[in-house]
Amino acid sequence: MENDQQLLLGSSFGAAAAAYAEHRPDYAHAAVRWALESAPGPRVLDLGAGTGKLTAALVAAGADVVAVEPDPAMLTELRRTLPTVRALAGSAEALPLPDGSVDAVLAGNAMHWFDMAVAGPEIARVLAPGGVLAGLWNVIDDRVEWAAGLEQVSGSAAIGPRDTLTDWRTATTDMHLPKSGPARFGTPEQTEFPHGQRRTADSLVATLATRAGMLVMPEEERQATLGRIRSFLANRPETADGEFVLPMLTGVLRVRRL
Repeated sequence: MENDQQLLLGSSFGAAAAAYAEHRPDYAHAAVRWALESAPGPRVLDLGAGTGKLTAALVAAGADVVAVEPDPAMLTELRRTLPTVRALAGSAEALPLPDGSVDAVLAGNAMHWFDMAVAGPEIARVLAPGGVLAGLWNVIDDRVEWAAGLEQVSGSAAIGPRDTLTDWRTATTDMHLPKSGPARFGTPEQTEFPHGQRRTADSLVATLATRAGMLVMPEEERQATLGRIRSFLANRPETADGEFVLPMLTGVLRVRRL
């Protein structure tokens, strides 16, 4: 049952590909640089690339990027927005790349969807010796009082266990990477980088509406949840009028292939 729910959530984004591309944040460039700083070369796989939010940051960083994405609608949006990037259909569990063909594998808000029992060895297969695997997540800084209140009002469908600073380290540390056999990974490292996002109440509601849990929610429940969020934002002095900064960070989990 849990695997079925994971598949349902993981496959929910295609129907909202355009909204995802418009409203989801990109990634802090300092976080991308840190993820790549110990990679042995410039060849980078953006895995679970979605509409290309992380892909664009990798291109800007000067990486030689190939993007892999399983959802056809998301892949179409990526190819439309980044036509010069090599973009392939595929998944973390079955990568369409040769052995040792990349120096780093990065995943933006995607690694938690992978079946790491299968994907871990497959990622290790395409990584060059000493290559880097890094997951990046944009998380809300719930040390800020109103942001913590937003989490409580929104519920886990909109702001889940990997979506706040308090929870993301614990939720992402144990990604079930192989620690024995021919394709081993070293000790994970984690850090965060400031990445505040300018939003209005409407654009923040639109962003939260693209969360997987919201996309699969029955429509009546979805509208009720979005209504609670709108009411909360309308009644907070920080967010009631015009633009505000949503306090966010890009968290990075980095590990080296041994």
